[in-house]
Amino acid sequence: MHRFWIFNHYATTPLTGPLLRHYYFAEYLKERNIETTVFAANELHQTGGCVDTHGKPYLRTEEEGVPFVFVKTSKYEGNGISRVKNMVSFFLGLLKISKGYAKQYGKPDVIMGSSAHPLTSIAGILIARRFHVPAIVEVRDLWPEAIFSFGKVKMNSLVGRLLSAGEKWMYVHADAIVFTKEGDVDHIKEMGWDKDHGGKIDLAKCHYINNGVNLKDYYASIEKDILKDPDLEDDSFKVVYTGTVRPVNNVGNLLDTAKLLKDKKDIKFLIFGGGSELEKLEKRVQDEHIDNVIFKGFVEKKYIPYILSRSSVNVLNYSQANYNWSRGNSSNKLFEYMASGKPIISTVKMGYCILDKYQCGLSLEECTAKALAEQILKIHDMPEEAYAQMAENAKNGAKDFDFPVLTEKLYQVIKRVEKD
Repeated sequence: MHRFWIFNHYATTPLTGPLLRHYYFAEYLKERNIETTVFAANELHQTGGCVDTHGKPYLRTEEEGVPFVFVKTSKYEGNGISRVKNMVSFFLGLLKISKGYAKQYGKPDVIMGSSAHPLTSIAGILIARRFHVPAIVEVRDLWPEAIFSFGKVKMNSLVGRLLSAGEKWMYVHADAIVFTKEGDVDHIKEMGWDKDHGGKIDLAKCHYINNGVNLKDYYASIEKDILKDPDLEDDSFKVVYTGTVRPVNNVGNLLDTAKLLKDKKDIKFLIFGGGSELEKLEKRVQDEHIDNVIFKGFVEKKYIPYILSRSSVNVLNYSQANYNWSRGNSSNKLFEYMASGKPIISTVKMGYCILDKYQCGLSLEECTAKALAEQILKIHDMPEEAYAQMAENAKNGAKDFDFPVLTEKLYQVIKRVEKD
């Protein structure tokens, strides 16, 4: 049996959190005779939880036959210096434990370092060199571009140039690169790092494997995890948003849209999720008499498939600012929405647009309440046959992002780097 190691700072098991991309890969790679071990930090991202390593450098667990190694890291809160220290401690922890772990459980045949930050991918390359095995770099977020887009660091500053040099080094020395957005490979071309532009990176080693949804679990959840809610059961045209209610999510735009559609008595907006703006927006609904909006508050994730399946249209409510949408979308929410078999509206127009490719939704050219209201009405007023076709397209399109399908793509990358 081949051994494959995945390093992902924020990976979880179903018991420790919702970030299951690599858990699912590990589960389905078993069917291809590859034993996959996922290495993650013991400080759990977003939840504030912690896996107790009992004072040791790591804790090894197994869930459904998938080995998980939780590496002891420093505690952190927010996005300040303590989080940077946490990233560094994970990087150093991987370097520290890898040799001993391999001695006890067997040497890897291939290693993949997955970025939410590049230190994890760099650790993957360095440890792969130690074992003389291929290294795959998986890029889920383009660093440092994300930092530049938020204005935290200027690209041409000394720090910016150093970060870009580190990113380039990572791509040059990877045996394969996996991008989760289809257009992310354009970044390498734009920087002039590929061979066609005089650089060292062969674009043939770049691969696209998006995020996705485990359809088997998703459809089982619709049948099993039913949320009893009269607003989901009536015959109204339900515009559904699921997600956090924070300034960055611009949920206020949904309220502005709802006000424009108040005369359409059969349309209502159902907003599922909690967050820092919830109380403020609930007050707006009350003060401005926006009677066609209902805030449902936080719901457990297990209910999301059922909620989405009861909607009439699901809204991807993004902000155009501070993010480069030209390269596509790798949001898990997109694939959950598609799997529900309902039309989708995106509040931003994206490059490499999955909604356009599968003809399963509409996108706004400009993110305004008026534009969103127009697109909602377009779906509301669609002939029944056209609506049904768009809904069916969404459900069929989700099959391309089912985890067994995505895992087969990763398996082909693993085979290729081993052969090379």
